[in-house]
This record gives sequence, C-alpha cells and structure tokens, in this order.
Amino acid sequence: MPASIRNSLSWILDAFERDPTYVPKRMFSMDAAYIDARLCITAGDRKEPWNGMLVCTSQDHHASLIEAMPALQVHPVIGKWLYVSQAHPEFESVVARVVSIVLARDPRIGVEPKPKGSRKAALPKD
Repeated sequence: MPASIRNSLSWILDAFERDPTYVPKRMFSMDAAYIDARLCITAGDRKEPWNGMLVCTSQDHHASLIEAMPALQVHPVIGKWLYVSQAHPEFESVVARVVSIVLARDPRIGVEPKPKGSRKAALPKD
C-alpha cells in the first residue's frame, strides 16, 4: 500500500469535490467532509467502531434518518452521531444515499463546528 493512501474509505468524499463549499479535514484519524461550513460526515478504516461512515447530526434527527436507512445506528462512542460499518451488507448503498442527501442540503445532516478557543485563553493566569 503506498504511503499516500491513509484511508481506504476516502473515496466516500470524492462526490463532494465539485461542491464549491466542500472543505476536507482530518478528524479522529478519519477523513471529514464539511459542506456549507457544517461538519457532515467522517469516514475511516480503523478498528470498530471507527470502520465506516459517521453521519454528523443531532439526536433530534436520529429517528427519521434511521427510519429512512435502518443500517444507520447510534455510534457507541459519539452517541450524538449515527454510524454504518463498512462490514454492513448495505454499506455502499447507505453511503450513496447519505452523500446524495448531504449534497441536496438535507437539514438533518451537518453540525456547526464549535469555535476553537485561543491557546492563551486555555493557559492559567499567573
């Protein structure tokens, strides 16, 4: 495997390349997609439960997204997000559906990133 290939699931984010608001980032040693400055999905090929796609959403939208795509489950570590393992038989079809609704700007997917505080603010005052 060439050193340049860090994540065998990075192909998931390829569909976002033509979106002018798309910003790729690394998060949790995974590849993350931001659309319209909102974190929408992360994809990674690490050990479970980090071996698949995480759908960044609020708990308010879990029921409707799981109803539409039963392969999605609440992530066991980051319970506010949904997850589908690449081992799931419906993985590729769920990825395709999630990517298409992200590109369609489905309001159920995407979270505003928390602003990072400055390093000075985090340091104790003398």
